[in-house]
Amino acid sequence: MVAFEVPEVDYTRYSNRQLAAVPLVVLAVALAILAAWTAMSGAPVALGFEFTGGTELRVSAPGATADDIGSAFSVQPESVQSASDGVYIVTFGPDAPDTDTLTAQVRDQGYEVPASSDVGASFGRNTQLLALGGVGVAFLGMSALVFVMFRTFVPSIAVVVSAFSDIVIPVAIMNLLGIELSLGTVAALLMLIGYSVDSDILLNNHILRRSGDFYESVNRAMRTGVTMTLTSLSAMIVMTIIATYFGIGLLAAIGTVLAFGLATDLMNTYMLNLSLLRWYKYEGVAR
Repeated sequence: MVAFEVPEVDYTRYSNRQLAAVPLVVLAVALAILAAWTAMSGAPVALGFEFTGGTELRVSAPGATADDIGSAFSVQPESVQSASDGVYIVTFGPDAPDTDTLTAQVRDQGYEVPASSDVGASFGRNTQLLALGGVGVAFLGMSALVFVMFRTFVPSIAVVVSAFSDIVIPVAIMNLLGIELSLGTVAALLMLIGYSVDSDILLNNHILRRSGDFYESVNRAMRTGVTMTLTSLSAMIVMTIIATYFGIGLLAAIGTVLAFGLATDLMNTYMLNLSLLRWYKYEGVAR
């Protein structure tokens, strides 16, 4: 078995401003992307079928291409995704004809529709509010728990800011890659909140609650935290590649969001969070 060793970083070469600059610049760019997307579309991220409402058909058409499937309908589908060999998932917006009409159109071309589903526009809006409300409640609950655990402002706000950035940056990347917000990607964002808090609390506990030099504590935390994150990141990359190869769009989207989120967490934990903790330890109220 190959041993994986986390190299020790000489943090004394970098000032707190230098460490915090890169994560904060990336966060600012992500916020700018979300603001621009909101101005153009009315929402900070493209909403998926579950949140906008519409019709989804599973079309069995061996030998056909996505363009063939799209041209079979009287209206242009919002998306045509390959689910497996010869099977496509076709999605329509809420203004499309009813399911029976769409099914008849595709069957006229000699294709089969083994499954279909409808989501009303009002139901989609309610689902959207519930899903986004769940993310908001999870984030607020996490923030309250962190403040209760550490009971000091700087270490607590460091965890909260890092977790906030771990969510905002992957959402901005979703827009750039054309990944819609669905129930699956909402679940991925919820997982990122939990993972971010776990890695940040690991670092905070080693620095604030264990004996030893500041940099020794950082290295101890990194041996555990970086190994844990890189292992998870590798698993998500493999899952994304396999899901993309087999045309499993939802798993590919979840894996992509988690992969970028975990990479973002590495940056925020060991640059942004660490710079705030070092300032608190040597220059802030803890001195």
